[in-house]
Amino acid sequence: MSPAPASSHGEQFAEVVVVRHGETAWNAGRTIQGQMDPELNETGRQQAVMVARRLSKETKPAAVYSSDLKRAAETAQTIAAACDVSNLVLDRALRERHMGDLHGLKWDDAVRTHPEAYKALSSDERNQEIPGGGESLEQLSDRCVSYLNSVAEKHKGERVIVVSHGATIEEICRHADPSSSVQRRIPNTSVSIVHISGSDGHWVLEKAGDVGHLNDDGFLQDAFGGDGASA
Repeated sequence: MSPAPASSHGEQFAEVVVVRHGETAWNAGRTIQGQMDPELNETGRQQAVMVARRLSKETKPAAVYSSDLKRAAETAQTIAAACDVSNLVLDRALRERHMGDLHGLKWDDAVRTHPEAYKALSSDERNQEIPGGGESLEQLSDRCVSYLNSVAEKHKGERVIVVSHGATIEEICRHADPSSSVQRRIPNTSVSIVHISGSDGHWVLEKAGDVGHLNDDGFLQDAFGGDGASA
């Protein structure tokens, strides 16, 4: 008898558990990271252990996929070890949104020193690119959605864990449920769950930004979480 599919939506769907990386010093200092590559700070490493502990008690994933940036990769390695998963794949497709001229700036300074780039970041126009080589929301969505569709094709009926970044996860949730309001609600190591059909590309959002594992430890902080600038 074959095992029951991991997704409640049936054997054609992959259950994709999307985790935001742990905190970095740049998160704590309100510095725009984008595709720059700071590592986790001590708080972030503790958060990674907590989310890994939570996931290790749930259905075992078939694989862990992650952005190749250090803050995500280290979070993913902690999760893979706790879940006893050897299949860990790092890929640029899961990186944070490219922030162009805003990379490395303090959030508060960006408004003053690069008003055009800040305006582009804040724009609801999905084709608006950020000056300095930055991505539009549409470009970000195309990148991560196409990658996760390919992951779902490989893992029909299975659970996989994906470790990524705030703005990228916002786009994943928006694609799964365009009516959802998750902006700025994706804290560090939060868990979102999307069911993706490996057959027809249908997406269903189950939850977004859940941090119950941090609440349980009395560790939940007023995280500067979820928007593209902090991610």
